[in-house]
Amino acid sequence: MTVSYERRDAVAVVTMNRPEYRNAQNSAMTYALDEAFTRAVDDDEVKVIVLAGAGDHFSAGHDIGSPGRDVDVSFERRAVMWWDHVGREGGDLRFAREMEVYLGMCRRWREIPKPTIAMVQGACVAGGLMLAWVCDLVVASEDAFFADPVVRMGIPGVEYFAHPWVLGPRAAKEVLFTGDRFSAQRAYEWGMVSRVVPRASLESSVFELAGRISAMPRFGLALAKKAVNQSEDLMGLRAGMDSVFGLHHFAHAHNAEVSSDALAGMDARAMKKASG
Repeated sequence: MTVSYERRDAVAVVTMNRPEYRNAQNSAMTYALDEAFTRAVDDDEVKVIVLAGAGDHFSAGHDIGSPGRDVDVSFERRAVMWWDHVGREGGDLRFAREMEVYLGMCRRWREIPKPTIAMVQGACVAGGLMLAWVCDLVVASEDAFFADPVVRMGIPGVEYFAHPWVLGPRAAKEVLFTGDRFSAQRAYEWGMVSRVVPRASLESSVFELAGRISAMPRFGLALAKKAVNQSEDLMGLRAGMDSVFGLHHFAHAHNAEVSSDALAGMDARAMKKASG
């Protein structure tokens, strides 16, 4: 089971469950997350959704090298922003898959009409950032660290390109230009993280916050979330993502022409080594 689901009173807890691979996201996990979020939205007793990662890490990002990597497997499409990628070739294959599994799914989850809280410990890297960023609030443990190192692949950031909005333009450039890890405290100073707490009290802090939110009227919460999201879109988030998604795929195409593959020959081990 790549994702587990439980309800604690008015709080649904959706937990990524591949701790042996630092919760790297394959397609099976992505679609299981979508199913769990749908279940939480459809449950009238649920007021708040918590997204967590089992084990020592929230998520090390997209699965680019585990035995469970399933890039060539077809799933029932939910985002339906493009046709199925299986059986396609070249840019058609990659664009179709990433439009569905990465950008499309993240946009769906950002619009969930119930407040969502990311409970982050350990690594939150690349695709892991995308999962945290679609949540309304991010509560991180003091040992959490963040990074988007994909510029090492010649790619200008992960597919759900929210960097300038969640970090601010200068911090976004620093994070992308260096590929360096940044701490939970630094993320808090930049406004990306809502709260930083000791690791031992991470869960209790998240559920205390979720309990306070769940005392508010459900419809009021949904409208408040939509109001902020619409304002963020008016500040260019959605249009910006669309434009950068094109640059992202131009980078993949360039890599495929000048190197061994669309990731510039960088696998999970090489990325981890380069990031220290």
